[in-house]
Amino acid sequence: MSESNQPSSVVPGGNAIQPRMVLWSITIVAVGLSLFQLYSAGIQPLGLFYQRSIHLALIMVLAFLMFPAFGPTRKRGVLGWGLDLVFFAGAVLTGGYLVLNLDEIFSRAGFWNETDILVACIATVTVLEASRRAVGFGMTVIGLLAIVYAFAGPRGELPWLGEWMPGILEHRGYTIDRVAGQLYLGQEGIFGLPLGVAATYIFIFVLFGAFLECTGAGKFFIDMAYAATGRQRGGPAKAAVLASAGMGSISGSAIANVVTTGAFTIPLMKRLGYKAKQAGGIEAAASTGGQIMPPLMGAGAFLIAEYTNTPYLDIVKVSILPAIMYFATVYLFVHIIALKQGMQGLPKDELPQMRQVMKDGWHFLLPLAVLVWLLAMSMSPMRVGYYAVITILAVAVLRYVLWFFFVAPRQGQPVTASAVKDVIHTGFAKLIEGLELGARNAVAVSMACAVAGIIVGVVGLTGLGLKFSSMMLAFSGGNLVLALVMVLLASLVLGMGLPVTASYIVLIVLVGPALTAEFGVPLLVAHLVVFWYSQDSNVTPPIALAGFAGAAIAGSKPMETSFQAWKFAKGLYLIPLFMVFNPEIIIGGPVPVVIWNGVIAILALGAFAAALEGYLFTKMSWLPRIAITAAIFGVFYPNLMTEIAGVVVMIIAIGANWLASKREEPATPVSG
Repeated sequence: MSESNQPSSVVPGGNAIQPRMVLWSITIVAVGLSLFQLYSAGIQPLGLFYQRSIHLALIMVLAFLMFPAFGPTRKRGVLGWGLDLVFFAGAVLTGGYLVLNLDEIFSRAGFWNETDILVACIATVTVLEASRRAVGFGMTVIGLLAIVYAFAGPRGELPWLGEWMPGILEHRGYTIDRVAGQLYLGQEGIFGLPLGVAATYIFIFVLFGAFLECTGAGKFFIDMAYAATGRQRGGPAKAAVLASAGMGSISGSAIANVVTTGAFTIPLMKRLGYKAKQAGGIEAAASTGGQIMPPLMGAGAFLIAEYTNTPYLDIVKVSILPAIMYFATVYLFVHIIALKQGMQGLPKDELPQMRQVMKDGWHFLLPLAVLVWLLAMSMSPMRVGYYAVITILAVAVLRYVLWFFFVAPRQGQPVTASAVKDVIHTGFAKLIEGLELGARNAVAVSMACAVAGIIVGVVGLTGLGLKFSSMMLAFSGGNLVLALVMVLLASLVLGMGLPVTASYIVLIVLVGPALTAEFGVPLLVAHLVVFWYSQDSNVTPPIALAGFAGAAIAGSKPMETSFQAWKFAKGLYLIPLFMVFNPEIIIGGPVPVVIWNGVIAILALGAFAAALEGYLFTKMSWLPRIAITAAIFGVFYPNLMTEIAGVVVMIIAIGANWLASKREEPATPVSG
């Protein structure tokens, strides 16, 4: 049967019309991958290279099935299927060669034979092609540029290119044998730390998030947020902030969070009176914050823990206050706009009741409680993820059983053999759906980590990280603020072509040594700063992917929505500065000092939101807005007297605005 005559359906992960044979293949590979990950996470842990090579092989096979070679809108055709078969073989060879020959490869470490190098070249090309399809062309281009840079030098494959390199970027150049061995046969390339984290911690928690989504946890968190804030001014927008904080940490993707929670929150925000661009921007900013929200922080917490050799639980602890500061800023923006535009909350009869929400969905809190408890017991994050998945499956089964045998009979639905069969069929379908969705959601992040491994391998081989640090020190003149601005600009440029996880990995490898060694920033603070700055591509024009997703749902212009998201997400830029100049808030210090810094930081961020919006209790003139902006610099500067002076100025400006509002008669709302 030709492809055009086969039944087709839509593949959510690939956004393409796929023949049914491909859909079945995707399901089989995805479910197999998820079961393999569960087995290795909780039953029989595998060796480093075994785990990573099998994971990558299955991920690449899944990527080639989900994403056709010539794009989602075109059929594969004979040429497409031919290319896919070649790359399927390349994916199997990439993982299988290491698994079958690992001992021999270790025994000849550094003295590779021709077969080793050939397989290494095939693996590198296969990884780059899988990345092009699953992540995007930008990631592949940067990986290719890294490889070309490794060849550029007098002893490399491209000596003529080395002559064009600026002096500080010069290096000896490397042969194809040396580069291929570095990228495939060692622990600093494709199978390095980034893929190792993706193949263990990240996947298992992505799978956990997929099961939460399949079992209805997303709706539970949204309903809970609406029940808590719906009657307040700007209630739907505040619910969007809270729901995105809850789901964003688990989903691992700001864009996915916008699409899932935004489908509920954005229409209600527009109905209440928020402009379409504001509604889309609020959801984008809140969803981006989910990636910095404990306990999971997308994939970030696991990578930071591995790179800094810090216990995962410690990363979670130090990230709580900065995350609260960020969401407090977005929440205040939402409240100020509601005041400014004279909005009210939703009627009580249109909102879910907290008692009913908790009665219907309290079981969704059990897996999260187990997760946090096991983390507090210092259990391995991979094992914690395994037990979290098992817990949510057990809770879902128990809920089905209780409903079927106790609730349904009371509602006049007798327990029959046919009903039992239907329940079993539904439960099995949900299980397969969760296993498949988890694997689908992990494809992009795993491929991004694999290509990031290529970049990290080249950086280690050529010494580019130290050279980049020297350039950073020279351009900034030793000024830490200028250095941080350079990091911010670099993250924005990288974010145009790389996903957040890959952007963080590349940036920390390049600028991390300079921040810690040259500027004296503590290691953990440096990693958190770079990770926070890596989020800005989601909300910063011209490439603001979360903003574009919010605009699509809100029906607004993408660039206008992105600028709104950029404004609401200003905490991404200010809070890292505060962490750098007040590191005790992260790495610990006297409790009074930490409390003082936390209070003045939240005050400064709230005042900044009011100054930027030009409204708090009433319209704010330019003079207090300028005074507040100047006072923020004083609060951020690590000197007690300047901090006190900044706090006093902000309190005076806010107090004057409050007094002005009291003197005014009730007036019509200020237009946006």
